[in-house]
Amino acid sequence: MHITTERLILREFVPDDWQVMARYWRDERYQQFYPQNDDSDGIVRGLVDRFVAAQTTEPRLNHQLAIVERASGAMIGNCGIRINDPEIGEANIGYELDPGYWGRGYATEAASAIVRFGFEDLALHRIWAECIAYNRGSSRVMEKIGMRREAHIREHQHFRGRWWDTFTYAILNHEWQANRKSN
Repeated sequence: MHITTERLILREFVPDDWQVMARYWRDERYQQFYPQNDDSDGIVRGLVDRFVAAQTTEPRLNHQLAIVERASGAMIGNCGIRINDPEIGEANIGYELDPGYWGRGYATEAASAIVRFGFEDLALHRIWAECIAYNRGSSRVMEKIGMRREAHIREHQHFRGRWWDTFTYAILNHEWQANRKSN
């Protein structure tokens, strides 16, 4: 699977991608939104192994893709869509970028492409996403791609010695279609 946008290539993971992913996972700017862990290399290697294994499952319910900057060829993050319920056509998306690439619109471009894939290729009805409420960058990405905030869940996650609120955003296929036609 391969999705190309103006500035990005979203491609299947390969086993060696864990090294790039582990590097940005160790960045304090990235880690502020996640629980601390003592073995990020092991966790990341395990995640990438699962992403690679998911490529051959039938039916495929997890499409996790490496984000590559077209101009440089550098892997700069990943994004994915996970089908929660094939019967009702619901899935959730997620995305993460190396903090060195934040603020350039790459997360919005990748998230928009993965939503388009979900509605056009997977024929989904509803796509949702969740973020820590404090993560304004992620909230802005979801709003820019047409998602609507559906929930503010108070003290939903606990890590780094405190409780964190989360936001849940979603978009329906007919809303996405209407947004496409108006742009």
